[in-house]
Amino acid sequence: MEAIYIPRLTKAPQQSEVIEVDEFLPDLETLTPVRGKIKVVHKGNYLDVSGQAEAIVTLTCHRCLQQYNHRLVVKTSEMIWLDEAANQLDDGALERETALEDLVESLPPNGYFYPDDWLYQQMCLAIPQRQLCDRNCQGIQLENSNSSGGGAIDSRWASLESLKERLNNGK
Repeated sequence: MEAIYIPRLTKAPQQSEVIEVDEFLPDLETLTPVRGKIKVVHKGNYLDVSGQAEAIVTLTCHRCLQQYNHRLVVKTSEMIWLDEAANQLDDGALERETALEDLVESLPPNGYFYPDDWLYQQMCLAIPQRQLCDRNCQGIQLENSNSSGGGAIDSRWASLESLKERLNNGK
């Protein structure tokens, strides 16, 4: 995907550009290409960016550690403010309060918008934080050979088990 020169958008029909997406994004491991579309509209002092896309990714279940395929679906929109000070280096204090209105995306009005980077961020945000292969996943099933007390002990824990027995016998 090519970067969009923001001043060029003002001369485009309806001050907008629609990008059809059907490709693999760098740094996003997917089984299928990311397919969808992104629409960027210049609204004077901000860009109205909306998009819908989908792809299939392989995730690892947090309970049983098995891999499974998951369909990522993104349907989102965002306002990106056009601000002259957007790309200036911040040489201020390391710690400072940030006002709520400062928590927005901004770009310089004579800069570029990178749709592939924006879409990558949206796809990453769509990856579920709690990754479960199945709602009823039981997790890793362990054998209860040690629960009776007479079963085989993992050799790495043998020293600890002997210390435990000495402490119990010493009471």
